Order: sequence, then C-alpha cells, then structure tokens
Amino acid sequence: MTPARWSAVLGAAQAVAGAVVCARLARGRRRRPPLRPAPAGARSGVSVVVPARNVSVVVPARNEEERLGPCVSAALADPAVREVIVVDDESTDGTARLAASLGATVMRGTPPPEGWVGKPWAVHQGLAAAKGPVVVTLDADARPRPGLFGALAAGLEEFDLVSAGPRFVCDGPVEQALHASFLATLVYRLGPIGAATPPPPHRVLANGQCLAFHRSAMLAADGFARVRGHLADDVALARTLAADGWRVGLLDAGDLLVVDMHDSVAGVWREWGRTLALADVTGRGRQAADLAVVWLSAALPVARLLAGRATPLDVGLLGVRLLLAWALRGSYERPGPGLLLSPLLDPATAVQLTRATYRPRRTWRGRSYGPPRPLGPLSGGGTGGGR
Repeated sequence: MTPARWSAVLGAAQAVAGAVVCARLARGRRRRPPLRPAPAGARSGVSVVVPARNVSVVVPARNEEERLGPCVSAALADPAVREVIVVDDESTDGTARLAASLGATVMRGTPPPEGWVGKPWAVHQGLAAAKGPVVVTLDADARPRPGLFGALAAGLEEFDLVSAGPRFVCDGPVEQALHASFLATLVYRLGPIGAATPPPPHRVLANGQCLAFHRSAMLAADGFARVRGHLADDVALARTLAADGWRVGLLDAGDLLVVDMHDSVAGVWREWGRTLALADVTGRGRQAADLAVVWLSAALPVARLLAGRATPLDVGLLGVRLLLAWALRGSYERPGPGLLLSPLLDPATAVQLTRATYRPRRTWRGRSYGPPRPLGPLSGGGTGGGR
C-alpha cells in the first residue's frame, strides 16, 4: 500500500472513530437527574418514602486499616442504615479491630473457594448475613455523605440494581491528569453515565465501589456466585443481571459519594489502568473495536500534534477531547489544571489499556486467579483478565 493510500485509509478510519465518539457523547445531552438526599423522593411521578434503618451496608475489606475508618463512620451515622457489616477478608493488619471499635459488625471471611475471586466471595458472605431488605455494598475507600443511602433506596423504585458514580479525589495535577485520561477512555468506549436511554446488556456499566439492590432479589438471582471468577465483577454482575431483565442504573452521585482510590500516580497507572480494560467481560471483537476508537480519536491526534503533523481532523478531535475534559470537572472533588492537561497523556493511557486488554494480570491483593468463565452471548464469548 502506498503512503498516500495508507494515509487515506487511516483518515477514513479516524473519521469513523470520531463519529462514533461524538454519537456516544451526544447521549449525555439527555441524562437522568443525579441522586439527591431523599428521605422522601419521587421516581416516575410516584412519591417514595424511604423507611429509616432499612439498609444493610456490606464492606468487603482486605488490609484496609488505613482507609476504612471514614467509610464505616459515615455509614453508621446515616439514619437509613440498619447495620454495617465489614467482611474481613483474611486481613493481616488491624482492619477487623478498627471496624469493631467503630461499631460495625465484623464478619471473619473464609478463604475464597476454588474458582472465586476474593471480592465477590466476601460480598457473597456479607449478603448472606445482612438483615435489611436493601443492601448497599461499599468499597473501603468510599466516603459516603449524608443522604446517600436513602437516595440509593429510593432509586430502587425505578431500578433493580443501582450503582453510584462518585466524585474522585486526586492528589496533585499529575495524578488528576492521568486519572482523567483513563476516565476519558471509558467515556469514549461506553458513553457518559446516567444516559436516559439504557444501553444493551453487553454494554451496561456499573461501579462496584457502590452498589444497591434488594437483598431478596439478589439472593434469588445468586448474582455474585454467577460472576465469581471475574475480577471486573461489578460490570460482570450488571451485564449478567441486565441480560436477565434487571433494570440497571449507573447514576451520578457526585454530591453524595467521594472516593479516594489511589495514593500515587503509580497506583493510578498500575491498578486503574488495568481495571478499565474490562477484558474479562468484553468479547474479543468488541475489545478490538473499543481500542481502535481510543487510539484513532484520542491518542493519534495528540501524537500528531506533538510531532507537528496534526491534520484538520486531528484538531477537531482534540477540540472534542478538551470539551470532554471540561465536562469531567464534575467528576472530581477538586478539579484543577490536571483535567485540561489530561489529553496529553492519552497516548500513554492507550498503551496501558492495550496492554491490560491483551496481556491481563490475574492478581489482586496478593492472590492469583485463573481465567473466569465467559459471561455467555452478551459478552461476545470473550474471556481473559482485567482487574
């Protein structure tokens, strides 16, 4: 193929990728309202009264002594919460002692059975012990604000599974730039959260840092057992249940939930970079298509700009990317210059996303896992690792 012909083909592919991104971003024009504190609320025009003390909070925790305190304390102080169950997943630090001192119910988790990943096994155990009709699972790095649990319970009038999109805490502009670059790849692949039109089951997204559901329904579905081998267990759960007919909502909860995920730039690169690949819940064909969109519409324009060879299409795509960076400011507790600098890191994040897709690491918190079972037709038959 001659250079001119190759350039024409690449330009056409880039134009298609740009059109796909713009179509996905356009879904954000019609979004569901964000979660608000709701001792009483409205869903679909029906008044919803949220009973007090009807929520059981389950926190899976493995060596989380340094991060667990604010999560548990805030949950225990919420009037909608009946109990906080901390499932101590074989911690070797003071996780269990701290949780007990704060007033949580500490459940000593057992080692994961063959074929189980640690987090879904810990949540599975906590779910069995919960007493409230509504269960909310929280990661230890989550920082709930007053009204979160009532709002989640109210959301279950419309949805069967609700997950909350938080605001993120980043330490410094470099960490925020890298985090926002990774977040942009997720939006480019799957669109913004809270879109009014639900995606098909194989494209449903969930945030496992905060999930809410009715205990009886989840027990009947045996949801966590069905995704027991997936490191991207949150998305696997949402897609599996959506294929069953569950109404799944990922809603903006930035006013009610803050998450401090990582303590360094290296942590964002190493941990979140591999998580966002979603390799074990996405079929091979869709993996390739998603990566092509990221490379052509985000990474390539920046690379060409830095090389002094940007085309008019590259400039247009860079403009779209900067608009997204501005729109993402609501996803951060302290938005700063890192957001506008984040496009410069898109080539690097594309490299990490590609590596995590095709050379996934199946390790987490000192444990190694084998490949999971495929999700079935909704995943396109893809297997592999992720988080």
